[in-house]
Amino acid sequence: MSSQEFSSETLDLKELIGTYTKKWKWFLLSAIICLTLAFLKIRYATPEYEAKAKIQVIEEKGASSELSAFSDLSMLGVGGKNKIEDEIEILNSRSNFIDVVKELKLNVNVTHLGNVKSTELYNNRPFNINFIESDSVIYSSGFEFFIELSSNTTFGYTIEEDSPVKTYSFGKNISTEIGDIVITPNLPYFEKHKGNKIRVNVSPVFAVAEGYQAKIIIEPATELSNIINISLSDPISSRGVDILNSLINNYNKNALADKQLIADKTAKFINDRITKISTNLTSVDQSAQDFKTSKGVTDIANEASIALNVGAANRQELENARTQLNIASSMKDYVSGESGYEVLPSNVGLSDPTIANTTAKYNELILERNRLLKSSNEQNPIIVNLDQQLNGLKESMKSSLSGMERNLGLQVNSLSGQMSRINSKIYSAPKNERQLRDITRQQQTTESLYLYLLQKREESQITAASSSPKSKVIDYGYQAGTLPVSPKIPLIYFAGLVLGILIPFSIIYVQELLDNKIHSKTGLEKLVKGVPVLAELPKLSKKDEFLVKKEDRSVLSESLRILRTNLDYLINSKKSEKNNVIFVTSSVPGEGKTFLSSNLTMILASTNKKVLLIGADIRNPKLYTFFSNTKDVDKLGKPSRNKDAGLTEFLYDDSLSSKDIINPMLVHTSTIDVIYSGKIPPNPAELLMKDKMKNLLEEVSLKYDYVIVDTAPLMVVTDTLLLTDYADHILYVTRAGVTETKVLEFPLKLKEEGKLDGLSFIVNDVKEANLGYGGKYGYGYGKSVKKWWKF
Repeated sequence: MSSQEFSSETLDLKELIGTYTKKWKWFLLSAIICLTLAFLKIRYATPEYEAKAKIQVIEEKGASSELSAFSDLSMLGVGGKNKIEDEIEILNSRSNFIDVVKELKLNVNVTHLGNVKSTELYNNRPFNINFIESDSVIYSSGFEFFIELSSNTTFGYTIEEDSPVKTYSFGKNISTEIGDIVITPNLPYFEKHKGNKIRVNVSPVFAVAEGYQAKIIIEPATELSNIINISLSDPISSRGVDILNSLINNYNKNALADKQLIADKTAKFINDRITKISTNLTSVDQSAQDFKTSKGVTDIANEASIALNVGAANRQELENARTQLNIASSMKDYVSGESGYEVLPSNVGLSDPTIANTTAKYNELILERNRLLKSSNEQNPIIVNLDQQLNGLKESMKSSLSGMERNLGLQVNSLSGQMSRINSKIYSAPKNERQLRDITRQQQTTESLYLYLLQKREESQITAASSSPKSKVIDYGYQAGTLPVSPKIPLIYFAGLVLGILIPFSIIYVQELLDNKIHSKTGLEKLVKGVPVLAELPKLSKKDEFLVKKEDRSVLSESLRILRTNLDYLINSKKSEKNNVIFVTSSVPGEGKTFLSSNLTMILASTNKKVLLIGADIRNPKLYTFFSNTKDVDKLGKPSRNKDAGLTEFLYDDSLSSKDIINPMLVHTSTIDVIYSGKIPPNPAELLMKDKMKNLLEEVSLKYDYVIVDTAPLMVVTDTLLLTDYADHILYVTRAGVTETKVLEFPLKLKEEGKLDGLSFIVNDVKEANLGYGGKYGYGYGKSVKKWWKF
């Protein structure tokens, strides 16, 4: 990259930065306003404090170590390892939060109303509210009223804040739209709020629960950890702590209730079976007693001892098979008899692990369905899906039990056949011995089943009594730090500062992006490369003089002197010709061509040069009005406009000469000659095309040092283009903030076509910040004026 290119890019970067630094006051004002708004937000925002708690989800692996003697009992281990994600969802369930809101009465909000900021009261409420209506109505209602504590015995009540209050005595019923309420004073805090107005807001429980459910943050400590961190931000730190503790307690209480439900169902099933078997056992014992009494049987014959030894093992297998068959049949009948969705008894002694696992899964889904029904209904898609899974599990269980019953039946038949062959030897014994053994066998089978069920009932009760919570509390709810977590003061101030800078930056950026106007000399030079920009004129205020004086040191006069110097350079560059006819034009009216031509005439005349100003804009003449509105203007020739002949009359009347239309004038201390436009003609273009106009310009160019011609706007009418061949220099006036950049294509195209030779540009009405090169080097070399704050 060349040094020239680098310098250009550096200049562009400085100009880009300068676009914003020039308007530093707006950035400062915006930053102050935004920081003030940030201060007000912090000042009047309600601070929130963070409460935290930590629990560990216990993996359920069966009974506790103290119950190792009952290791075959897997009553509590049916769920396997808990998934932390599922436990988080259960902990954060809507029904759990509804229980918390009901327990802590969070649906009743009491607020002390202040002049600017209100304060919510939680544990320090000056009165207690008792609702006569049922809880179901209160939990689903929304109501607001206001209490004014007037004295120790009475208070004011109103529904609207600004309405007149109605006086009630403490303890009296107040009729409201949600039923009667009773207000009683809370003496420890009553005096502090005496004379104040307090708002009471009763909200639906589900709405409050959903609000806290959305605010709470529940997440695992690490990716594979069983520890869960719980946090909640609340304006009242003690309330946040109470909510977390209540949430954890409800979570554990619900888990224990689920386990107790399974244990109760199991115990009920076992008790029913014990009742039936007890009756059968009594009957068998009575039969044995009657038989022995009637037959006199007291001992087993020695002859059957060998056969009994051989059949002992076979008999034991047969007894076990019959026990299993009996239990399977009972379980099958129980499952078939269940028409709804109830928890099934588990671990009743069946040896098939598939049935035990299916029962555990069935009970787990039943518990999940019951929890969901607390906050939903049976048409919920999740409930319908659970019902489908439960029906499938129940059918699978029935099928498994039927298959097991068939297998056990075949096994019993097989063992019975073997037993029959063995008993064939026993039957050779006396008939009484055989009958007694049958009775004894039946008695042993029934007693074995009876004792087994008694054992299982005790195990079930022990398991239920020793059930542990689903989680271990590592940290109960506590306030995390003494400083509020919201509002975040540094962040709000930083955001206010950034916003204060960003707003004016964005506005300026959009303005610059959409800006299609000329604003300064440097901007114009970039657009009209190769065409000189001679000067830029400052923007004047109403108190500034619009016509320069001879010894004027204002910014306008200095900028005109720069224009004069640059113009002289162009004029003197052609020494062989007079080269002093200067046209002043613009794109449209209102860009300052008359202002420029008049002041240029004055600044040229201040050097004791002979200057003639011609008003060639005969369609919309402004020259006469401009000078007539200026003070210290004395006419040295003809007295009034009506009697004066102007350019129009000169072109009409061949008898008039140039001397007849030239008006000598003393403006301030400078003498100039002026040719006014004259009356507005019906055919201005045709008049300007006459040779007399050309002759006039050739004549005056020889008599005067400078001839300034104020012409018509170039884009509006064709008048100026008709005269451009007579011009030595054409000053094209653009106005900052008015002239569009696209308009410049017109004069530049005319120059390329050879219709505007000697074209130069002037920028008028430039703001002080944009004067000079990007506003950096302005016109400050004048009279120094002390600032108002300096003495």
